[in-house]
Amino acid sequence: MNPADEILDIVDERDRVVDQVPRGEAYARSLRHRCVFIQARDAAGRLFVHRRTATKLVFPALYDMFVGGVVGAGESYDEAALREAEEELGVSGLDRPEFLFKFLYDDGAGKSWWSAVYEVRCELPVEPQVEEVQWHDFLAEDEVERRLSGWEWVPDGLAAYERLRAFRAGA
Repeated sequence: MNPADEILDIVDERDRVVDQVPRGEAYARSLRHRCVFIQARDAAGRLFVHRRTATKLVFPALYDMFVGGVVGAGESYDEAALREAEEELGVSGLDRPEFLFKFLYDDGAGKSWWSAVYEVRCELPVEPQVEEVQWHDFLAEDEVERRLSGWEWVPDGLAAYERLRAFRAGA
């Protein structure tokens, strides 16, 4: 299926479903929907970081420190988190990602989605989808921190990362 044809739940400012439309329409009309962000770590605790392909509908060719994506119509955040983590990492049999928190991402320019943040340990060999990921590696957190100013990151992932740092710091 063409990703633009996937049906999404459209939600209000309280994350209540108010409509269902194809993803392409949701993006074109800047309709608020749902997304999941999953921080994947390997056995050594390093973060999975990747560069998105240039063909992605949103934020093409940018770096991301999360795997994830949109929540399909009628799908729960938890279901989407496991599905997206397995799809993007190219694994099966992954433990269910642990839910951490939810926030409303809004860039002030028409991109807005409810965002559920998760974490998961992935000790399986990863084989990311070539249609989604053009480069990947597991990086130590201090390496990710050093790259924050030098690489161009997806803005919603960067917002989720900053909120995750605050969450872990107890803020």
